[in-house]
Amino acid sequence: MNPNKIFDALLVLQYQSGNKRALGLLVKRHHSKLCRHSYWYTHDLDASKDIVQDSWSIIITKLTSIRDPNAFGSWAMRIVTRKSLDFLSRNKNDREKLMGYRDTQYNLDVEEDRESDLIQLEKAIKLLPNGQQVVLRLFYTEDYSLKEISTILEISTGTVKSRLFHAREKLKTILKK
Repeated sequence: MNPNKIFDALLVLQYQSGNKRALGLLVKRHHSKLCRHSYWYTHDLDASKDIVQDSWSIIITKLTSIRDPNAFGSWAMRIVTRKSLDFLSRNKNDREKLMGYRDTQYNLDVEEDRESDLIQLEKAIKLLPNGQQVVLRLFYTEDYSLKEISTILEISTGTVKSRLFHAREKLKTILKK
């Protein structure tokens, strides 16, 4: 098992036993990761910070009743995912306007710079369906296991494997062009 997950589980158990400092350590260890995750959905820094703050209040409230302390990271990530998706559905029209502006700005910046392999890969990933993008990011960037991703996204492990496979195959095809 991953040493980080073991440490998180220990902190959860300590918090459940009354050690309030353990919560501070959990927040320190996960806050920026949760903010990045929310930002990936919202593309709005302030909104992602607010979403994570709201998520922490839920996490703190329910932390004493978590069934599997080893799953703290994926459990917290799932809460942030749900909150982010709720935000997106509430603010759909505003988001479309912001995305149009952001894409225009991004394209101007890319034209000024030489296209590197990383930029090409980012562009290729953006061409993938959203479900495949999320699975790729959670698997490669956040280092979650297939089972943890299935828990976070509330889909079967087989679906996670399928999305990961198809995402890789599409990326190969896109990058060969």
